[in-house]
Amino acid sequence: MIRTATSPFLLILCLALLTFMGPAGTATAQDLHPSRRPSPIGIAKTHLGDTYVKVTYGRPYLRNRQIFGTNTEETTFLHPYGELWRTGANEATEITTTGSLRIAGNALAAGTYAIFTEPGATAWVIHFSPQLGLDGTGRLDEAGNFTPDVYDPGQDVLVVTVPATILEEPAEQFTISFDKTAGGTHLVLQWEKAEVRIPIGAAS
Repeated sequence: MIRTATSPFLLILCLALLTFMGPAGTATAQDLHPSRRPSPIGIAKTHLGDTYVKVTYGRPYLRNRQIFGTNTEETTFLHPYGELWRTGANEATEITTTGSLRIAGNALAAGTYAIFTEPGATAWVIHFSPQLGLDGTGRLDEAGNFTPDVYDPGQDVLVVTVPATILEEPAEQFTISFDKTAGGTHLVLQWEKAEVRIPIGAAS
């Protein structure tokens, strides 16, 4: 009798394939690693004195799309001026702060908030909402059912308006960052040719 040796690698590969395959040999959606997303997850973080601040958001790409502007018969923008945006992709963007902040001169208590925005040509409206776990402005439950329009602007804890400027070079991927300057710290949003700087600091 002739025996053939089975490679341990082949055994592991077979087990992995069996785990990945669902009923009747169909593939199940098990690979949820953020790097597989068309819009990967981004994190921006900083310390403002003893206060730690972190923003978690989805980072969409331009992909030859027109993002911000006023819709016309000839042109449709992905995020038209004046319409609410989740400020990223996938889940709604969230900011966490361990201490109270001053946002564009206004108080924001320690905690975690969703950030929604209304883009404009010369200014953006920034909403800080206590409603967490949203997918855009709606909510996706464990069964995969989507409930739209869960976000309620009436629950916002803070709404500020800040200027918007035009970048010299378009930003291919949406980016949120913290920029410490001589005048303080800015929470910076950049995508396409839009840049928004939100003054941010620890509450004194």
